[in-house]
Amino acid sequence: MKLAQLSTITLLCLSTASCATVARGTTEDVTIKTTPADANVVTSLNHVCQTNPCVVKVPRKESFQVTASKPGYETKTINVGTKVSGKGATGLAGNLLLGGVIGVGVDVATGAARDHTPNPVIIDLLPVGSENKLRPVTKPKGSELAPASTTVPTS
Repeated sequence: MKLAQLSTITLLCLSTASCATVARGTTEDVTIKTTPADANVVTSLNHVCQTNPCVVKVPRKESFQVTASKPGYETKTINVGTKVSGKGATGLAGNLLLGGVIGVGVDVATGAARDHTPNPVIIDLLPVGSENKLRPVTKPKGSELAPASTTVPTS
């Protein structure tokens, strides 16, 4: 009888193990968009984008960089990190509540509870020599405030 109970408990633990890994997978699609649309895009994980936007499949636990370049434009690199997402945290919590300690370890090791940020990666290239200065703020016509009163109130 004890063997049957032990087998049942083991089966329950294994069935609840690694909820995020099963539900979300160990890779994530990251979308990359550039302006101008024909910029050359490569990642530090050796992905090369042939279209814009492009989607690259990346292991959830991997941080990486995206570099966009085009002749006549300044090259720009964006760091893409990872963070525990709401859905990933739910998978981890499910493992903790249901006793799947092994599952928590699997989810952490595979990065299944993590999402890439930013996603989508949006890169706007500036022409070489262009100045990236802030433009003065202009008020819409008719939004001027009435001049302050110069009279002193008397009581």
